[in-house]
Amino acid sequence: MATLLLALAAISTGLFAGYFLIFQTGVMPALGRLNDEQFVAAMRRVNEYVPRPVFLLTFLAVVAFPAAALAVPVDGRSHTQRWLLVAGLVCAVLNHLVTIGGNVPLNNALASATSSPDSVARAAFESRWNTLHRIRTLFSVAAFALVIGAALS
Repeated sequence: MATLLLALAAISTGLFAGYFLIFQTGVMPALGRLNDEQFVAAMRRVNEYVPRPVFLLTFLAVVAFPAAALAVPVDGRSHTQRWLLVAGLVCAVLNHLVTIGGNVPLNNALASATSSPDSVARAAFESRWNTLHRIRTLFSVAAFALVIGAALS
């Protein structure tokens, strides 16, 4: 059971980190080249479609599987493996805190900024959202690397 939970922790954190990294390196730079009207419309659509079951399941899994792997007693689990899992879990939780406390409120503000010109809505959103997204991308990649480190130790 412990091996399965560790494998699921590695898979879920890897998928999540990959999603955030692709968004960071491909999607946002592409959207950044759009004019204000196109950018605001595209981000509103993205923010409507992202919080779907597959994303939400992965969002929960990156915390649940490392936590479950830690909760299952394992004879011979090294101190290093335990601390790598704890650190990976902390990074996943920090990612979620940035998302819930930063990116989601910005998404909601963009969705409700229908009376503002698109240039004003974009100016209030894009730079702050991208900064927060870089932070949560770093946390998600770190979580993945730490969980992989735990799996290999």
